[in-house]
Amino acid sequence: MKFLKQSVFLASLFVLASAFAFGQSTGGVKGKVRAPRGGGIVEATVTARQKGQDVKTVTTDSKGEFVLDGLESGSYNLVFTKNGYGTGTLYNIEVKKNKITNLSDRLILTTDQGTQVIVKGSVFNQNGVSLYGVKVEIERINEGGAAKKVGSGYTSESGEFTFRFPEGTAKFRVTASAKGVSASKEVNVDSAAIYRLAITLDLSKEN
Repeated sequence: MKFLKQSVFLASLFVLASAFAFGQSTGGVKGKVRAPRGGGIVEATVTARQKGQDVKTVTTDSKGEFVLDGLESGSYNLVFTKNGYGTGTLYNIEVKKNKITNLSDRLILTTDQGTQVIVKGSVFNQNGVSLYGVKVEIERINEGGAAKKVGSGYTSESGEFTFRFPEGTAKFRVTASAKGVSASKEVNVDSAAIYRLAITLDLSKEN
């Protein structure tokens, strides 16, 4: 019986030692997934892929950061995805045992316009001439009629403006202002698409 207990104990030590040795033979990567303007992307999916097979997946935290560990040493492709963004891939990332490689913040995902509501428009004067440098504001109107400002900017040299929002149903009011004259247009959106409108400012009535 004593011999049996010693055998079980030794076997247990062997299993633990093997598990420890196995754990020490792995490595990983860490980094930050961010948007082009630098902000971290929350809950982006990061997948290590090897020979066409997904090996391990994690998601980024509230700062867009992640740690993907427990990977056997070798070469991996890292795939980054998030709804509303295009897929990003880093190829041939080398993972070394006992090391977490820092990829820093060079993991950038660009916005996928196919999943956005894009409100585009032009501002003209009473004679149909495009107006440059006109202030344009956009408000979201809720079901009760209250409006909240959600963006602003100025028209380009061709008199154009663009606002982008996540996909979804909404009602917007766009207001253009110049030289004390203002005019507005409303637009209802219900899916990802480009919504176009034109605003005319009668500057003959400027204050």
